[in-house]
Amino acid sequence: MHDRFSWVSASLLAIGMIVAAVVVGSAIRDFRISDRYVEVKGFAEREVLADLAIWPIQYQLAGNSLEDIRQAMDAADEAVIAYLKLRGFGDEELSRTPPRINDQWIYASGPQRPDNRYTAERGITLRTTRVEATRAALEDAAELISQGVVLTPGWGQSAQFLFTGLEAIKPEMIADATADARQAAAQFAADSEARVGAIRSARQGFFSINERDSSTPEVKVVRVVTTIEYILD
Repeated sequence: MHDRFSWVSASLLAIGMIVAAVVVGSAIRDFRISDRYVEVKGFAEREVLADLAIWPIQYQLAGNSLEDIRQAMDAADEAVIAYLKLRGFGDEELSRTPPRINDQWIYASGPQRPDNRYTAERGITLRTTRVEATRAALEDAAELISQGVVLTPGWGQSAQFLFTGLEAIKPEMIADATADARQAAAQFAADSEARVGAIRSARQGFFSINERDSSTPEVKVVRVVTTIEYILD
């Protein structure tokens, strides 16, 4: 009886060891398969046109009294608004900024006082979706100077052209970047005599929006980079 019990125990132990070996072997194999992966980056780029223009038109004024400043301001405002309306812009696209007035005589004394006691800066901001019309108005803005409007230095560089439609193109660009990453993974897999399997992990990079070049600020380049890990079979 004792021998039969020993034989059964030994048999069960042997079977248990075989099953354990199979399970462990399978786990090791699965671990090795999941450990074989490649990390690649996918890139997508697209040129788009700006859909919003913001142009702060700043100009300078001078006078010996606050009334002189007020009259000069009214005349300059009228000239700027007329210039913009002539190009089809409406009142709802224009806004005035409060003037900044400086008394130049406060810290001056004697004969060294400036000729004009007061100087001021004033602005009218154009905010519109008519991007091409804004570009044309910028190019012809020298007409304002001929009408006596003293534009501040760098007045043209202050214009902004923005692209606000990123959400609409995000899905397609992410798909393009993912396809680019898979193509890179497929090339790596071919070189390694393997096949591209499922995605192990994926990280979407930040979208960037930049001017294509300084001469065409209304043309934007949108870019995104994704980082994806593919399992290799």
